[in-house]
Amino acid sequence: LKILSWNVRGLSDCRKRLIVKNLLREWKCVVICLQETKLTGMDRKMVGNLWSYPFVDWVALDAVQTASGVLLMWDRRVLERMEVLVGSFSVSVRWQGVGDGFSWACSGVYGPIDNNARGLMWDELVGVQQYWNVPWCCIGDFNIVRFPSERLDNSRLTPAMELFSEFIEDLNLIDLPLEGGSYTWSRGSDRPSMSRIDRVLVSHDWEEQYPDVTQRTDFTSPCF
Repeated sequence: LKILSWNVRGLSDCRKRLIVKNLLREWKCVVICLQETKLTGMDRKMVGNLWSYPFVDWVALDAVQTASGVLLMWDRRVLERMEVLVGSFSVSVRWQGVGDGFSWACSGVYGPIDNNARGLMWDELVGVQQYWNVPWCCIGDFNIVRFPSERLDNSRLTPAMELFSEFIEDLNLIDLPLEGGSYTWSRGSDRPSMSRIDRVLVSHDWEEQYPDVTQRTDFTSPCF
């Protein structure tokens, strides 16, 4: 099982869509989560422009005023959609494996920058996990780090970081280690900014089903 998670920073430009399309062709993933699409009204034509694959199914969270937006796509030969939840910060699907019958859920997340809104996101994700109560993985751009070491030239542990860790611990999730680098996001400038704001969180029973799971980054698109 290969899953791709990528903050694409907008998909309105046809050149950007071509870059995404070529990457998806190269990775040959089963599940693809794209964050910050900045699009509304996702349709089959747009999905086809991104993943030209006859067996794709998808669900999307529309952008709000050209900001945010999440697109979750998957190979329906491998995973059958059972139920969907679309929130304010996440889109979630409960699947059943076509071959093995394994039932699990995945949430694709694009987190807010505002601390108050971030608290609403944690509540939303807790609700998803409790509603289905099945093996779960939660992936995406959370727009927050857990530890000071995950942001370049930062040494201060903030309350927002502590709340992120509390969310993970309260739901008894595994924060998969990152391979291939220390950061998942960068902004080039005279004083470059780098951080690990993208994550993969999984429940213990999900990891038991996929015991060899790893997460790695090529600094453009974290994938596991």
